[in-house]
Formats: sequence, C-alpha cells, structure tokens
Amino acid sequence: MTDPAHGPDNHPREETRAETHIKAADDSGVSDIPPGTADTPRPDRSRRSPDSSEQALGDFTTTPKILPLVPLAVMIGVLGAGISLALLDMIGFFTNLFYFQRLSVHLVSPYGSTLGAISVLIPIGGGLIVGLMARFGSEQIRGHGIPEAMERILINGSKVQPRLAILKPISSAISIGTGGPFGAEGPIILTGGAVGSLVGQLFHLTAAQRKSLLVAGAAAGMSAVFGTPVAATLFGVELLAFEFKPRSMVLIGIAAATADALRMVMASAGLVAPQPLFPVPSHAPLGGVVLLGAVAVGIACGFAAWLMTQAVYRSEDLFKKLTGHLNWMWWPMIGGLIIGFGGLVDPRALGVGYDTIHSELLGQLGVSALALLFVVKLVIWSGGLGSGTSGGILAPILMMGAALGGVLGHVLPGASPGVWALIGMAGALAGVTRSPFTAIIFAFELTHDQNSLLALLVVATVSHLVSVLVLKRSILTEKVARRGFHVMREYSVDPLEATFVREVMDTDVFTVEPTRQVSDLYRALGEGSPERRQRLYPVLDANGDLVGVLPWSAVLASRVSARQVSEAMIAPMAIAYPDEILRSVADRMAGLGVGVIPVVDRADTKHIHGIITQFDLLAARQKLLEEERHAERVLTLRRVTPRRPEADTATDTSEEPM
Repeated sequence: MTDPAHGPDNHPREETRAETHIKAADDSGVSDIPPGTADTPRPDRSRRSPDSSEQALGDFTTTPKILPLVPLAVMIGVLGAGISLALLDMIGFFTNLFYFQRLSVHLVSPYGSTLGAISVLIPIGGGLIVGLMARFGSEQIRGHGIPEAMERILINGSKVQPRLAILKPISSAISIGTGGPFGAEGPIILTGGAVGSLVGQLFHLTAAQRKSLLVAGAAAGMSAVFGTPVAATLFGVELLAFEFKPRSMVLIGIAAATADALRMVMASAGLVAPQPLFPVPSHAPLGGVVLLGAVAVGIACGFAAWLMTQAVYRSEDLFKKLTGHLNWMWWPMIGGLIIGFGGLVDPRALGVGYDTIHSELLGQLGVSALALLFVVKLVIWSGGLGSGTSGGILAPILMMGAALGGVLGHVLPGASPGVWALIGMAGALAGVTRSPFTAIIFAFELTHDQNSLLALLVVATVSHLVSVLVLKRSILTEKVARRGFHVMREYSVDPLEATFVREVMDTDVFTVEPTRQVSDLYRALGEGSPERRQRLYPVLDANGDLVGVLPWSAVLASRVSARQVSEAMIAPMAIAYPDEILRSVADRMAGLGVGVIPVVDRADTKHIHGIITQFDLLAARQKLLEEERHAERVLTLRRVTPRRPEADTATDTSEEPM
C-alpha cells in the first residue's frame, strides 16, 4: 500500500515499521494480500495541488456564525456600561449617606468624614446588610466577583441567575459605600458578565457562545469604569475566556469598545470623569537605571503577590473555623469590625480609594504614609474578603502596589516617587492576577504615561516570573480550586491541530474476507496476538474494496455460531482520511463514542489506508512531550588553536664545499 519508509503520501514517517502493508486472513492463517488490490501503490502526492485538503485548512476555525452575535456584543456593551456607571453612582450615594449624611451620587472617599470613632459602626452595619442579602437572596453575591464569573464559565455552561445581576451590584454598593476597602470592578465584572449571560440565554446559543457574551459583558463593565478598553479586552482573553480564539476575542473587543465609547460621551457631558482616570505629569523617557530598579520592584511585587494571596485565604480559613459556632451570614459583621478599626488608623484605606491611588501616582504621600497605607489596606482588605462580604480586588491591588512602589521609589534613583508608584502598581497587578499584558496596558491606559511603557514591561515580566515560581495558583484561581476545579492558565497549540492522520495511523492492518466464518476467524486469532488486539477488522472483498468492518465484540458474539463475516459485519460508524488533522478525528470519535475507525482514501472511500485508534491520537501528545523534555546540544563551540606559520625556506646549516 505504501513504501515502508514513508507514509501513504510519500511523506517521511516518524516511526519505522518492519512492514507497512495490509494483511489478509485465509484458511491457513495470515498472509499478505495480493499486489494490485488494497495494497496497490498510490500516485505520488508529495507535491499537492492548491485545492488539496491541507491547503483548505485555515489558521482559525471561526465561521460566519459569529456575525449574528456582533449586534448582541454591541448591546451588551451598552448595557454593561450603563449598569457599571449606575453601580458607581450607588457607591457614591451610600458613601455620602452614611459618612456625610447627605444625598448625592458623587463618588467621594470616607477619608474626609468627621464622624470619628462612631464611624466604626458603619462597616459593621454594611456587613450585616450584605450577610442578610446573601442568606436570604443569593449566596453567590459573596466574594470579589471574578472567581465567581470563572466558576459560571467552567461548571455552569456560562449561565447566570437573573437575580444575581440585581443583588450583586446592590450588595457591592452597600459594602463599598459603608467603607469596605474594595474595588467596584470585581462586582462590575460579575454583573456585566451576568448581563451578557442573560442576553445569551434569551437566544438559541451554545455554551461556548454564551461564554463569549458573558466575558464580553465583564469586559464592558471594566472598560466603562476605568476607561481602559484595550486592557479590559486583554483581561477577558487572558483570564476569563480560557481560549484565544476570534470567536471570543472579537465579541469581547466590540463590547469593551462600545462601553468605552459610551463612557466618553458621558464624560463630555460631565457625567463621569474624563480619561485617563489618573492623569500624571509628563516626564522624560526612563533610562537604564530605572529599568534596573524596575527589576528590583518586580521581585518585590512578586513576593507581595504571595503575601496578598496568602493573607486573603488565611483569613478565609480563619473564618471557616467559626463554622458550627456562628452562621456564615454573620461573618461580614466581624469583617466590618476589622474594617472599622482599620479606618480609624488610616481612613485613606477605606472605600474604592481612587483618589488615594491618584495621590500615590502624583507622589503626594510620604514614605511613612505609604507604608502605613499598605499595611492597613492589606489587613482590612484581606479580613473583609475572608469574611465573605462583597467587593472587588483590582483597586486594592493597585493601591497596595503603588504604595510598595512609592516606598521603594524613595530609595531607587532615576525617577520620581510617583513614577515608581506607577511601576509598582503594574507589578502588583501582574503578580497577583498572573495577567502581565493586562497589567502593562491597564497601567498605561489609566495614566497615558507612554514614557514608562518599557519599565512597565520589565516590572510586569519579573513580577509574573516570581509569582508563578512562588505561588501555585493566583488569588483568582485559588478560590476556584478550593471548590474542586482546576484552571490551567497556559495556552498553547493543541498537538492534535498540527498532526495529520497519515502520521500516526496504523497501516499494518489485519483484514478479513466476507465469506469466512466468524468462528474460524476467532480460532485463527491467537491469544495476545497483535491481530486480536486490533479490535476492528476491515472487511475487503475479492477486489480489495472495503465493504464493512467487523468489531471484536461481533467476533465474540458469533464465535460459536456458523455465521459468516458478511452477516456479522457492520457499516463503518465513521471514517477518517489520511490528510485530515487529528482534532477532527478526535471530535468524531468522542461524538460517536468509538475508539477505532478505518482510514480510507478521500477520492475512493473503498480503498483503505489503515486504521486509527484513540491510542494513536496520543502519538501527537508524545511528540510534544519529546520536544519539551528532550534536551540536546545542537551546536558545539570548538576551541580554535592558531596554526604556526611555516617557514618559507628550510634553514640549511651546512656549508657549501670550497
């Protein structure tokens, strides 16, 4: 059928077989089928025509089916922006109501409140309300939002309960408005995702399509709050989509851009703050000294990511010890008590803290103030989240990262403390979330400081490296793991997508003729022989054409009867072609629940090339493992020894005779 040293299309095979042919069974046992039947040499196809199957394969699998989803992405962008900005107004309303006893939706910080020690009661009251909402409304409002969105994607088919889209923003607004040291972005991401999911549930869509719309809603919310559409798109792709495909990226980008466009319209009308959210003074491009300092800040931020993650989940573990002694709906009150006393120590740590972050980036806080802010924020933030209240993590990470960078900036040369605060902010975000590209672009879009881009790249890269080495899971995936699921954050090309059937199929195939009795065939198949392990036997007629297949189960069922192969054989449930990729075959096998199928010629489906099993699919993975594990030295540097120059003439020491 094929040359022993090559595949069916004269392509070199990676394995070497003793034989490459189809075997046929006769009454005496196993023998080679006659040349000119199924083993007839096929034409040379080493040079394929432009319309061959391989040439028809594309870089992406996205189809025009995505086009009807584009208007939905635009609608989700509008809805996500509206709901997100409404949440900010609710936070402003509750902050003004509880800390300043006035009716206003303007976003302010509790820092300016003059209530004094009595303000400790405000976070406690907020924790009580959130606990009751979680107990009698939906327990899913607990937490900081992003892991909950990931969980909906992983285990619930991207379906979100409608009431969550209402309860989550209200509970978060109350939690943050009563002094909770959380960001609004986490709840907004979950709420925007809920809106995207609800829109998707109104139409006849697959779980993958609903996932794209859910992440599009989350990105729209983040874009509307911060005015960072590119970072929001990257965040959705890096963290929530669990894939890098056009079917998701296109919808996420459209929703984020739509939300930001709507935000700019509102900003021009004076309804929201203009972009960038944290404008900083311009400065000269940063030099090499700053880049070296960014390495140091990156290392510090990587270990700070470990500290922040451990603080949150150790706090959560402490609260879980109260199980059986105190119902979990009362835990947010204890978290509120921690927040309240922390607010007395440093009120800058309360609330969303956007004004505090801006002050850090402007270099307006001294070393002692930055150090105190970092410690207090870490304690009350981790204590609040551990108690199960509702709030986000991005703004607190930005604040603590900027504080760390600002402290180091008073020691490191080459830039102002405000620039170092920006570098620390990006490093902390990259280390905690494990999303370095999002951290770089997020810091840039928040400030429009293009002269710091190279330093942001350095700090995010180093922090990401340290984080992945010292932490198994991020602060986002740890919660998902604690609920019994695993999230892999590494994306690579599936080896099944890059390997053809002809590279792994078995061409040394045992075949049978239709007229033979199954009982005779059973006796001919020796125990433990390769032929018995084949499990599926192509049935070829006298001309070598495929007329059916005989499963091993049919052989067992008819081993004591007088049935012929033609009576027991069945039509192939599926077939494969030598020039198709393994991903298509794997999907076919999974869909039909079969583990072995025949491989036939695309132009002549009666001509069999071999069979392929689910074990052959593992050969593609084996090739990838070999590339990752097999280390070799390809080039060798040889020491070059200089050659001594030869004498032009030999020295003659003898004298000529007189």
